[in-house]
Amino acid sequence: MNTFTKTSLALLAAAVMTTSAFAETGTERLQSARGSVEALGVTLENMGADVDTSVNLNGAYTFDQKVALYNEKHAELQAQFNALHVQSAE
Repeated sequence: MNTFTKTSLALLAAAVMTTSAFAETGTERLQSARGSVEALGVTLENMGADVDTSVNLNGAYTFDQKVALYNEKHAELQAQFNALHVQSAE
């Protein structure tokens, strides 16, 4: 489990560094945000958590609005990951 967690964190860090290194179009930013949510959701599921990765995009018309919603979901999932990680370390 510990190796899995380290690997997951390394992959997430690599994804963040890669995406921030290049200027992205709105579509690319949205795909990146969606991918981050999905990847973190899979990681949480593998840790045994019940995960809801759905994002309600109703009312979000621009790429920036949609990306913001995915970033909120990512923050929510990251908090869940952090809590599970602390529990597993105890």
